[in-house]
Amino acid sequence: MANYDQERLHQVELGRRGDMAVDQGLRSYMLSVYNYMAGALALTGLVAMLAYNAAVVETPAGLAFSAFGQAIYASPLKWVVMLAPLGFILVLSFGIQKLSLSATQLLFWAFAGVMGLSLSSIFLIYTGESITTTFFVTAAAFGSLSLYGYTTKRDLTGMGSFLFMGLIGVIIAMVVNLFLQSSALQFAISVIGVLVFAGLTAYDTQRIKGMYYEGDSVAAAGKKAVMGALSLYLDFINMFMFLLQFLGSQRS
Repeated sequence: MANYDQERLHQVELGRRGDMAVDQGLRSYMLSVYNYMAGALALTGLVAMLAYNAAVVETPAGLAFSAFGQAIYASPLKWVVMLAPLGFILVLSFGIQKLSLSATQLLFWAFAGVMGLSLSSIFLIYTGESITTTFFVTAAAFGSLSLYGYTTKRDLTGMGSFLFMGLIGVIIAMVVNLFLQSSALQFAISVIGVLVFAGLTAYDTQRIKGMYYEGDSVAAAGKKAVMGALSLYLDFINMFMFLLQFLGSQRS
């Protein structure tokens, strides 16, 4: 009987150690996801500011474009700058199985840099102070929603299809409003957009957490972390852009 009890205690202890190892591995994995995301946001912001400063020149008559600014803001090249981030997303999404970890990381950082170049135009529309304020508001909201997604015991899987349909609806409405130019429709799009990406932040965090598998190789775990960071990065950026339409002060 004593031997049986000792064996049972030994099995329980092994189980606890296994759970601790899984928990530690999960924390390390999620920390890697957030580090990639934070680094990408920092790179995007730095490139955006540098690009704007290089593109815009202050004159007594107001703001004017440098040759670089003319190229990225007022020439056909602007469409390449706008659409290039989408190209990186497609390559990462559909080619992730064939890419090495180093290639995946390189593409991710290149995407963040190109995204900064694309987003630099917001400094032409909104004041720097309102952009900064909106960024911190977004960061606070994102942090709270992501923490909820990480800690909640509720299964958020059912939200996925609903949020995806909401996202498709937002995209269609944005395309329609390119022709209608309706301020009321734009307001509705912004409201729904914020709600959709708020929900996606919690949903994606739980989904990314569920992707962790302790038996993954270093390369597999690294690529999962990069793709998880890409999802959360896009949630953050889109929430930021929709909030900016509420909180941003336009230049006079």
